[in-house]
Amino acid sequence: MFETIILMLDATLRVATPLILAALAGMFCERAGIVNIALEGKLLAAAFTGAAMAHVTGSAWLGLLAGIGISVLLSLLHGFAAITHRGDQVVSGMAINVLAAGLTVTLGRHWFHQGGQTPALSGDARFAPINLPGAEALSDVPVIGLLYSELISGHSILIYMLIVIVPATWYLLFKTRFGLRLRAVGESPSAVDTAGISVAKVRYSAVIICGVLVGIGGVYLSVAQTAQFIPNMSAGKGYMALAALIFGKWRPFTAMWACLLFGFLDALAIRMQGVTIGDFPIPVQAIEAIPYILTVFLLAGFIGKAIAPKAIGVPYSKERE
Repeated sequence: MFETIILMLDATLRVATPLILAALAGMFCERAGIVNIALEGKLLAAAFTGAAMAHVTGSAWLGLLAGIGISVLLSLLHGFAAITHRGDQVVSGMAINVLAAGLTVTLGRHWFHQGGQTPALSGDARFAPINLPGAEALSDVPVIGLLYSELISGHSILIYMLIVIVPATWYLLFKTRFGLRLRAVGESPSAVDTAGISVAKVRYSAVIICGVLVGIGGVYLSVAQTAQFIPNMSAGKGYMALAALIFGKWRPFTAMWACLLFGFLDALAIRMQGVTIGDFPIPVQAIEAIPYILTVFLLAGFIGKAIAPKAIGVPYSKERE
């Protein structure tokens, strides 16, 4: 039983990593007053670009830079529509999602001729698991050995980066002048503008940070977790990250715990495949739907009152104000 729990927690951490990165990315945008439903498309675009670049160059780090680059580019496109032209933020976000879903498959088929997939990555072209010192030696030690060798050791560097990224996000948002301005822009952009601070500049800064974080999450999917891009491999994780962000009430650590909860549900669904009730096997599709169904129930019944930033989704116009 203990081994099963450890393996479940290990799978939870692996599955939740892109959710955490995407949720933190969305937090910067939504705290600045921008609805970012385009997280799904950015995850997918970063995953494809990162895998393609890693395959061509043989370097996972170049793949990471390429994935972040395309994600930031899409974020700036979203910002151009939502901030500069004050367009509908939901519509522009969905446009990016549709664009990414179509382009990744089309370009994948044209470049690699594998039905939209990229070739499998190996060696330096992928972020391989890192075995921490002493992991193999301690693997046979009861309790502590399994905890260290399976749960703590054996993850890619992108997972270990979360140890820094999550507290750094909290510090940047709640303990710095930039974070104060960003949160103020999401609550009352006119007051920030009156103080002589550019609302557009702060919001563009937010979408760029968002692009960096969600780009790391997308590259993790293809270059670290799967070692290959597969069409639509994000599988709704961008939307689940938004749900976790709301569930966590737009705060980094609570959003992280929500992502871990959703990751646990996803890991549980994977482990339940092949389960039968009596002589009747449970359909795989029904098991795969469990995380999404439970996410809806959790949001509907246990979130309580979540107060979003007051100016979220509202384009700012100095003339109108």
